[in-house]
Amino acid sequence: MNWNSWLNPERRRPSIGQAYARSEGRTEFERDFDRLLFSAPVRRMADKTQVFPLERHDAVHTRLTHSHEVSAVARGVGTDLVIRYGEKLGMPSDVLHMRNVSALLAAVGLVHDIGNPPFGHQGEAAIREWFRDNGKKIFEKSTGVGDALQQDFLRFDGNAQAFRLVTTLQLQGDRFGLNLTYGTLATLLKYTVPAHEASKENPSAGRQKPGYFQSEEEIVKEVWQKTGLEPGRRHPLAYLIEACDDMTYSAIDVEDTVKKDLASYADVREHLESQMGPTTPAGQRQLVEDVITFSRAQRRKIATADNPPSPAELDDLSMQVFRVGAISGMARAALESFETNFKAISQGTFEGDLLNASDARLLRKGLKDFLKQVAFPHRSVLEIELQGTLVIQELMTRLWDAIVDREDPGTTKPDRTVPLSAYTYSRISENYRRVFEDPKAALPIRYREAQLVVDMVAGMTDSFALSLQCRHEFSYSQRARETRAVFPRVRRWTSKRPTRNRHTSRSRSDFWRLASRPVFLSSISYAF
Repeated sequence: MNWNSWLNPERRRPSIGQAYARSEGRTEFERDFDRLLFSAPVRRMADKTQVFPLERHDAVHTRLTHSHEVSAVARGVGTDLVIRYGEKLGMPSDVLHMRNVSALLAAVGLVHDIGNPPFGHQGEAAIREWFRDNGKKIFEKSTGVGDALQQDFLRFDGNAQAFRLVTTLQLQGDRFGLNLTYGTLATLLKYTVPAHEASKENPSAGRQKPGYFQSEEEIVKEVWQKTGLEPGRRHPLAYLIEACDDMTYSAIDVEDTVKKDLASYADVREHLESQMGPTTPAGQRQLVEDVITFSRAQRRKIATADNPPSPAELDDLSMQVFRVGAISGMARAALESFETNFKAISQGTFEGDLLNASDARLLRKGLKDFLKQVAFPHRSVLEIELQGTLVIQELMTRLWDAIVDREDPGTTKPDRTVPLSAYTYSRISENYRRVFEDPKAALPIRYREAQLVVDMVAGMTDSFALSLQCRHEFSYSQRARETRAVFPRVRRWTSKRPTRNRHTSRSRSDFWRLASRPVFLSSISYAF
């Protein structure tokens, strides 16, 4: 039980702002949280799906509001952990540890979903499906991408993309990403194996899904070494982050379901009551009954007020109260489970998750089952998810064509053979292109090509993906004709500075002016 190692505040590169941070009183983990809060990938989550894609209702959660709420719950759980259980767990219950643990959990809670592609978990499935459909063509034997490397894409998971984002892709002028502390990076590793080693049948929760790409394997090894964790072992605080995520989304997603009029407060209450039977453990039954009793009492109070709300508003308010009671009850249960199972957690022998091993098991399961029965299969959700799948896979095809269309396939230089490929390639984030073009990268070029497609698509927001796909549907037919008329004999295109072409009196800058102007489709401007 070495909390000093688990809470290692060192970074992969000495921080250039360390002296300034110390003068203003922030701890290293508080700096991690602030660093993440101000990052572009966190902002982009405002336009990424939580459950209901492209939702116009302002009060329904996006991936960002969900992440902020997980972060807030995790911060409170961290404070409670140090104050109530710190001494029992071998950790000093002082102010510094309280600040560090709460800030670390808040930081990881904020970015636990940062690697998820647009359109929610359906986006992950769309990426995996595209690679399954195109795998034989992409991963030929001559490419040097063996079966183990292929699994990074065939079993793509947003958790691995999250770790890649903060350690590799979000460049700050070097190769250290956001340069977070080792303690934060270790806690972010909810899953501790690459795709080819993950198995849903593994009793260890940390080994059931991919947690990192093989491109980040050396970083992961460094994190384990610096935090004193054995390879493949979860950081103890990762269990609490998992619990905070589960309790938050199961409660707020049900609340959103009621807010969208897909169900009522009574439906939720009756469903939970139906889950209890004569063999239900007393502690699990008590927690469900406490949450229902609390929310019903507050509902009656609201309904009998001098100026009672409408039935719809009463349902909304009742679910808000229900959500407060449910998350509070599950948070207490998770902390008790963490304390009870801490020896096994610290030794790496704990199997399963905290909520499943606590009195919150029935409540969490009941809420998840309700979502599976009512929200996830709803026609409005399925229709948008289908559209999202088609959009993502169409974009992946276009991006792939542009990425592999190089004059010299043996290098990653940006020179393209046709203008449309050059234009499409230029639309990929410069950060991602710089990582792809790095001449010091060790993995096969074909692996890096596939990873660049994933990096770009996973980083898109819902609306950007839709607008980009709409624009490309038009531009690939219209601009092909236009550019052929302007450059009838041009073969070589590059993203470097414009130069005069010997075949025409017009310069390459004419192409970029043509390619960058807004395209109008049905009176809507789809400008990047």
